Amino acid sequence: MTQLPLEFIEKMKHLLAEEADAFFDAFSEARVAGLRINPLKIKTEQWENISPFPLEKIPFVANGYYYNYTNTEPGKHPYHAAGVYYIQEPSAMFVASLLDAKPGEKILDLCAAPGGKSTQIGAAMENKGILISNEIHPKRAKVLSENIERFGISNAIVTNETPQRLAQHFNHYFDKILVDAPCSGEGMFRKDPEATKYWNEDHVLTCQRLQKEVLQEAYSMLKENGILVYSTCTFSPEENEQIVEWFLTEYPDMELLPIEKSAGIEDAIPEWTKSNITDIKKCARLWPHKMKGEGHFAAKLRKRSSLEPKKTKTKEMIINIRQNELKEFIAFQQTILQNPLFSNLALFGNVLHSLPDHCPDLKGLKILRAGLHLGEMKKNRFEPNHAFALSLHLNEVKQFLQLTTDKQYWLRYLKGETLKGTEKYKGWVLVTIDDFPLGWGKEVDAIVKNFYPKGLRILM
Repeated sequence: MTQLPLEFIEKMKHLLAEEADAFFDAFSEARVAGLRINPLKIKTEQWENISPFPLEKIPFVANGYYYNYTNTEPGKHPYHAAGVYYIQEPSAMFVASLLDAKPGEKILDLCAAPGGKSTQIGAAMENKGILISNEIHPKRAKVLSENIERFGISNAIVTNETPQRLAQHFNHYFDKILVDAPCSGEGMFRKDPEATKYWNEDHVLTCQRLQKEVLQEAYSMLKENGILVYSTCTFSPEENEQIVEWFLTEYPDMELLPIEKSAGIEDAIPEWTKSNITDIKKCARLWPHKMKGEGHFAAKLRKRSSLEPKKTKTKEMIINIRQNELKEFIAFQQTILQNPLFSNLALFGNVLHSLPDHCPDLKGLKILRAGLHLGEMKKNRFEPNHAFALSLHLNEVKQFLQLTTDKQYWLRYLKGETLKGTEKYKGWVLVTIDDFPLGWGKEVDAIVKNFYPKGLRILM
C-alpha cells in the first residue's frame, strides 16, 4: 500500500466520512494503465483487429483502452515509436475530451507537458486550425514537442512561455482553452508514491495561488462565448471546488456548463465550497474507489461576455519566401511524394516549416515547434526532418521500405543500423512498420542508410 502522509489521511477522513475506508482501500489496489490510439493514423476497428496487446475499452473516453502493465510493455513496441498510440493514465483522457475540439478552431493547452492532452486535442482537430501547446519548464517543453511530433500533428505551435507572456500576445484570441493546472498531485499518489514526499497543506495553498494566477491569464486569452476547461489531478477542495467558486466570483461572465458523467464519475461537492454553491455539481470528480482510474477533477465553463476592454487583434505571420529558395524541396517532393502536400512554407534560417493556416505572429515568443518541421535546406540538397516522416501516410509516398512486426528486423532500424534496401529506389525512402511511418532512410546501391534520430534510438 502507498504510504500516505498522516495529515492527508486525517484531512480525507474528515472530508469523506463513511466513504473514507473505501477511498483508502483503493491505495492498496494496483493502479490501472491506459493507452489512447491516434485517429490521425488508425481507426478503432482497425486497431482492435491488429492490437498486439490484450485490451479493455475505457468506457468514458473515445479511443481509450486499459492494458495490463504487469505483463505488457507498449512503450517498447514499434507502434509507439510510429505514434499509433499514446500511453496515458485513463482518468487524464477524460479531461481533454470535455473541450470537444473541432477542426479549424483556435485552441490553447496552457500547461501542456508531457503532451497527452495536446495530442488528444490535436488529433480531434484533424490538423486544421491553430493549437498552441505551452509549457513553462524548458525540459518538459522539449518532451511535449517530441510527443506532438510522434503523433504526426502539423497544426501545433509549441511554446515555452509563462502564462503572462502568452496573455500579452493573445488577447481574446482562443475559442477554447485547457488549463490542466499545476497542483498538489494527490490523485497520483497511487501511480507515483514519490509524490507523497512533497505533500503538505502549505503546498496545497501554494498551488491554489498559482492556479488563480494561471486562470486570470487564461480568462484574458479566451474569446467571448469561448470554452475553458479547468482540471487538476488532486482531491483537495482548495484546488478544485473552491478554485471554481473563486473564478466564478472574480469573473461573473463565466458560467459553469454541465459535464456528462458515467462509469463511476461523480458530481463535484457543493459542501466543499465556501458558500455552498449548488451549481458546482456540474463539475466532475474522478475517484479511484469509484471508477478505474486515478484521481481527477474537471470543470467546464463558458465566457458569456468580456469584462475587459478589447485590444488589438493578434496579427497573422507574414511569410516571405522566394520560389528559388525552395527548388531543392520541390525536387524532393517530386521524387518522394505522390502529390505536393504542403503550403504556408516558411524558412527560419535554413530550417523549413509548414505553418498552420492563419498562423499568428510569433515574434518575441520562445518557440520550440512552429507547425510541421519539414527539414533543412542544405547546400544543393534538402534533408527531411523526422517530424515530416511521422506526418505522412503510406499512400502519399512513392519511395518506401516496409518493415513488419512479425519479424524483429524493425529493431535494427530503431537501433540506428543500416538495412537492406529494395533495389528499386535511389535516395530518400520512408521506412514504415506495418504501413505506419517510422522515419527516413536513404537508399544507395540497395543499402539503406539509417536516419532515425540518434536521441530516439534504442540502446541495447
